[in-house]
Amino acid sequence: MSEQLPRPMRARRGRKEHRLVRCLALSVSAIVIVWAGMGYLILPFALRHYEHQTALDGLQMVTHTSDGLAGDPLNVGIVGTRDELVTAMAAADWSPADPVTLRTSIEIIGSVVFDEAYRQAPVSPLFYQGRRQDLAFEKEVGHSADRRQHVRFWTVLSAGMEGRPVWLGSASLDVGVGLSHYTGAVTHAISPDVDAMRDKLAADLAATGHVAEVYEVTGVGFTVNGRNGEGDRYYTDGEIRFSVLAGPGAEGRQPPPVRPNPPLVDLKNALWHAASN
Repeated sequence: MSEQLPRPMRARRGRKEHRLVRCLALSVSAIVIVWAGMGYLILPFALRHYEHQTALDGLQMVTHTSDGLAGDPLNVGIVGTRDELVTAMAAADWSPADPVTLRTSIEIIGSVVFDEAYRQAPVSPLFYQGRRQDLAFEKEVGHSADRRQHVRFWTVLSAGMEGRPVWLGSASLDVGVGLSHYTGAVTHAISPDVDAMRDKLAADLAATGHVAEVYEVTGVGFTVNGRNGEGDRYYTDGEIRFSVLAGPGAEGRQPPPVRPNPPLVDLKNALWHAASN
């Protein structure tokens, strides 16, 4: 039999073990409190930045479906007039989308079924601030309209920091036709990497020579497992990439200069892209 410790020694050992457990519990509690404070209180506010477009602070940065469901996140921005935006998108080889009618609906079905091109295929309506998109553009990826890059734009400020109109847009990549996860209706499915489509559109515009500068502001925020109005998953670093178009009497630069983000935002973006890659 193992030797029994005297009662005073057993009591001292019990007190030591109790203090150890108590210290461990306090340490874990402190870690949880710090993590919760950083994750839910400090970092979300520290990573918000609207220094280049202060009037956007406080606006919701996600679109909605006609049923009121959260749609695609806003991830691109344009500074310029409507004519300047249309001209720049045409120079970038993006086509304006046809309106949704019976004829265009039949044409897009035929494009998908028979694998035929339809450069101006319509896009379904989404809403921001209660308004349907003002403009929509697309760029073909495959042979038919089942795979395409597309973007919807809304004008949100008549005059931003530059004294010119400000547009917000939602860009994504359609990767096929399927059924809505929520309603079962036939719809396009998007690629979950909405940042890639944002960056592609910004690069297309920059290559035209119409862009004077580029910068970012906070959009929907860091999102790992978002869902749009059809139930498709998306993830994003949460930034909106702005392209400032050259105004009257001005010329774009190629490549356009990029204004820096706050250091903490750049660190967040670097960590996010390293992890997502």
